[in-house]
Amino acid sequence: MINVNPATLRLNYNSIITMHMKKIFLFVAILALVVSVQAQNYESIKNFMILQQYKKAKEDLDKQMGNAKFTAKPEAYILKAAIYSGLASDAAVKATPEGAQMLTDADAAFKKFKEMDPTMALLKDAAYQNAPINIYSGFFSAGYKDYETKSYQTGFEKFKKVVEYSDLLIEKKFLSVPVDTNALLLAGILAENAGSKEEAVKYYVRLADIKAKGDGFESIYRLLVNHHFLKKDMANFEKYKATGAELYPESEFFKYDKVDFAVGLEEDFNKKLSSLESTIAGDPTNYKAVRLLGELIYDTLNSRHEGAVQPANAAEWESKMIQTFTKAAELKAGDEMPFIYIGDHFVNKSIKANDARTEHAAAMKTRTKPGVAASKEDIAKRDALDNAYGEALDKAREPYEKAAAIFAKKEKLTGHDKQQYKKVVGYLGDIYMNKKIRANREKKTADAAKFAAEEKKWNDAYDTIK
Repeated sequence: MINVNPATLRLNYNSIITMHMKKIFLFVAILALVVSVQAQNYESIKNFMILQQYKKAKEDLDKQMGNAKFTAKPEAYILKAAIYSGLASDAAVKATPEGAQMLTDADAAFKKFKEMDPTMALLKDAAYQNAPINIYSGFFSAGYKDYETKSYQTGFEKFKKVVEYSDLLIEKKFLSVPVDTNALLLAGILAENAGSKEEAVKYYVRLADIKAKGDGFESIYRLLVNHHFLKKDMANFEKYKATGAELYPESEFFKYDKVDFAVGLEEDFNKKLSSLESTIAGDPTNYKAVRLLGELIYDTLNSRHEGAVQPANAAEWESKMIQTFTKAAELKAGDEMPFIYIGDHFVNKSIKANDARTEHAAAMKTRTKPGVAASKEDIAKRDALDNAYGEALDKAREPYEKAAAIFAKKEKLTGHDKQQYKKVVGYLGDIYMNKKIRANREKKTADAAKFAAEEKKWNDAYDTIK
């Protein structure tokens, strides 16, 4: 969420209003000297307004608003906007329901004025310039109170109008600022809190495109980076990430690459998967993305969450995982981790198979009387579990051997390297021991001798890793 400093906003907002109101009051003081009570309808009502006799001006205006000839000209509506907004800005009135209604009526009148005269030529008259300024001020003040009371949707509706009026005031050069950053910032914050994220982005983009910087503004660039990544708008993702890095060079956030965002922004497995696959589709040789995709599938197939179960299509995911890690190994020769992940996966399968065969052996023992042969069904299941255990270990052998070969070529091993290396050769010793046992059981003497030699080689290697 975007952070905002209320004191700073109030100070800047008051400066904008004060700057222009000084011009209005000076104009009033001069013009009051030449008021003509004999003026026609528009002028007489306008003169009461200039003298700040708003109640009298409203009384005369309301009488005339039923006159079709009077309302046939846009001046009727700019008069109404100016008078009603002037009344609504009175300190004793603006906090009341009556004041809120007059502000709404002033806004409607101003829109009618623009509709009747898109050039808004009458705004060249300084007496009428207070209309958009007062309406801007009224909605800003009311919307800010909504922000403070967390009435976000109501406040957002008001700040949409604030931004519209501030754009107009800047266009007409009534405000001497290039962009009303306070209005845009609060409009974005209120929209975001009201659940209208797409609307918030529109305001934040305007701030980011002028490289606005201030207290809490870094959050704007973070949000835009995240937003455009999730939208798969890589051009704007890179654009706002670069802007954020330029304005906030110490922030680690803007140093993350698209792969980090692909994994970090999504919580759901399928969304993470889709995001990574989309990244890889656009950049097939991105090793980091390919390896992370393999790790994502690995974590799903080897979940450590209590009660986790294998997906129904686990065999398909396993095949995809192996293909992905194999591709990663091709993209970055000399990296042992893709092979270790594959080996670890099959070791985990062997452990589950071993647990199952141990449980089955215990169950067989309890239901088989001494001196009586086990049932054919129990024996068949025992043999199937033995084979599943052996097959899983066998599938870990090749990737582990490839990982061990990479470790063996390294000139210097880190502490983590040594830990992984010992694990790999330790399991290789177990794998060849199991192969030796099975060969002996099947009376394959030559194979048993060969496997015994391999078992010794890996056990000896284990002892050398210090």
